[in-house]
Amino acid sequence: MLKTVVLVSGGGTNLQAILDAIAQGKITDTEITAVISNNPNAYALERARKAGAEAKVVRPADFADREAFHEALLAAVNEYAPDLIVLAGFMVQVPLCLVRAYPNKIINIHPALIPSFCGKGFYGLHVHEAVLKRGVKLTGATVHFVNEDLDEGPIILQKAVAVKEGDTPEILQRRVMEEAEWKIMPEAIQLIAHGKVRVRDGRAVVSES
Repeated sequence: MLKTVVLVSGGGTNLQAILDAIAQGKITDTEITAVISNNPNAYALERARKAGAEAKVVRPADFADREAFHEALLAAVNEYAPDLIVLAGFMVQVPLCLVRAYPNKIINIHPALIPSFCGKGFYGLHVHEAVLKRGVKLTGATVHFVNEDLDEGPIILQKAVAVKEGDTPEILQRRVMEEAEWKIMPEAIQLIAHGKVRVRDGRAVVSES
């Protein structure tokens, strides 16, 4: 059983996609043991409770400085001894102490086709605004392992999504979620749960068998 902790800051639509996939049998041999948020008002916490997962808040404002918050976040994750950590709209830069404690065990969903529109400043609607400003015809989403460099970890899965005439950032964001994010995140977790993803020479290799 793949014990999984999800880190999230907001509504938790990607979390819900994961929970639904588990309920529908699309993700097997996996359990969400806890959902941890930096935001006590995140609706994701309610989603977790409804699904029977523990909901926990680790808020930066409750600590003297960023280092203390990072240490508390790591301690909170360690309580559950997870096999996998999923960033599902976690709007805090993942501390190095967490990355180093869980090498190749943290995955993130990014709302673009890395290496395009990623890195510092590219999060949330900012990504989709940049896509529309540049005028590209295809965008999408990427599931990747998290390493010490922002959005630079080995890519596990990607799915392209068409950019349409008349799109607004909000409309495009919704299409990317529906057509890509909510599909490839559960798929990546299922692959990991069954030992079909390995990291070799800095690249994620997905086995079909």
